[in-house]
Amino acid sequence: MSPPEAMPAEPARPARVFAALGDATRLTLVDRLSTGGPLSIAHLTAGSAMTRQAITKHLHVLAGAGLVRDTRRGREHLWELDPGRLAQAQRSLAQISQQWDERLARLKRIVEESPKEIE
Repeated sequence: MSPPEAMPAEPARPARVFAALGDATRLTLVDRLSTGGPLSIAHLTAGSAMTRQAITKHLHVLAGAGLVRDTRRGREHLWELDPGRLAQAQRSLAQISQQWDERLARLKRIVEESPKEIE
């Protein structure tokens, strides 16, 4: 039996990203910011039944996960996507996928190499 594979140095980082993206409203905000560039709260709430305060709370969750950042321009806060964190999450998923592929391939070899039972 081979030794267990090393865990990532900071498993909490990707977990925060995935937790933040686990909400439909936040996914919608990420989508809007990825296609619309930096947007104000007024633009992000346009066409939504949610209040500015509710949208702001969601943006703060996304910011806490490192997915978005805000800058102040005059009296207005502009929110923009940080694509680096999404790329990092994608790499984490690719690594997990590769580990599962390797484990399934190992299981397949074991099953195919084991002696067949004779009835």
